[in-house]
Amino acid sequence: MKKNVAISAILFGAVAAGGLLYFTHAHAFRAAVAAAPPPPVPVVAGVVAQHDVPIYQNGVGTVIAYNTDVVRAQIQGQLISINFTEGQTVHAGDLLAQIDPRPYQAQIDQFEGNLERDQAQLTNARANLARYNQLGDKGWATPQLIETQKAQVGQLEAAIKTDQALIEAAKVQLSYTRLTSPIDGVVGIRQIDVGNIISPTTTNGLVVVTQLDPISLIFTLPEGVLPQIQRQQQASKTSKTPLPVLAYDQSNSLQLGEGKLALVNNEILQTTGSIQLKANFPNKSRTLWPGELVNARLLVTTRHNGLTVPANVVQQGPNGAYAYVIRPDDTVAMRPLKVAQITDGEALIDSGLKAGEQVVVDGQYRLQPGTHVTILHGDAAEEAATQQAQQAVIP
Repeated sequence: MKKNVAISAILFGAVAAGGLLYFTHAHAFRAAVAAAPPPPVPVVAGVVAQHDVPIYQNGVGTVIAYNTDVVRAQIQGQLISINFTEGQTVHAGDLLAQIDPRPYQAQIDQFEGNLERDQAQLTNARANLARYNQLGDKGWATPQLIETQKAQVGQLEAAIKTDQALIEAAKVQLSYTRLTSPIDGVVGIRQIDVGNIISPTTTNGLVVVTQLDPISLIFTLPEGVLPQIQRQQQASKTSKTPLPVLAYDQSNSLQLGEGKLALVNNEILQTTGSIQLKANFPNKSRTLWPGELVNARLLVTTRHNGLTVPANVVQQGPNGAYAYVIRPDDTVAMRPLKVAQITDGEALIDSGLKAGEQVVVDGQYRLQPGTHVTILHGDAAEEAATQQAQQAVIP
């Protein structure tokens, strides 16, 4: 019995000693874990830059042809030739089609014959008038006969003027048998074929000629920007430099052309509360095409010594835009921002940052105010930016 009690006491003491040792080491481990600081978060950093920044007003517009002409016949006749290829570039005066000219040439020949006949009769009438005047001087011809002959001469002279007018009118009609391009441009789809009768009442005419260089863009902006545009227009009149307008494709990734503001429409669209503007563009490369929907950027002013950061720096939170600023001790602070515009991957900052400050460009999703960071450079920074771009397109 005593032996069993001794054994139990020894076992209890061993267990108690082991438990004490376990709890001592576990407490020390937890304390060590709690005391170890978290590793710094790797981020890509950038610097707040200061330079002149153009200020744009962005709108959406439609490209329209500078001139569009429907080539129509002014006389009736049969088409005997088509002298263009669909989609061809043509110049003003180029022959596009030929109407049968023979009926109109025959009419000219007829009027010219009448003219020659009346000219011959006029020559004879003038000769008779000269003889009657000589006889009248001798008293051998009555005044009535002389007056009658003068009237006949005048009548024939009027007939000759009429013949000449008819000939000129017939020549104009003959010229209408040549259907020519009224402008420089590109021809569209042919609306009628050789052998058909064309006339002024033909619905679609022969073809549409569209002028592509220069070309125009009509776009809209909110009516609230009108005073700013008007001020800049007054300044541009003084400097004789119209406001520049840039045209971009629908993805805003490709610039299609640079033109000049031509006018601000004379009324505000009440249904949308917007204003219409028109700009003209040189278009030798034909990157702009009639009917194309494009994004328009009107340069209204330039912010001198503006503060800019990469667009990825700007984050959106419940209280608006903010950015993470890297402090000298390699911790980050959340800084609220006021952003003027974001264009071409660059954000213009009105307030919240100072020139030369370091800001987090990529890696913000792991940050909180006070987090320690380590700045990536070179290939590591490029790889992090690539991963961020790939994550951005994942829904």
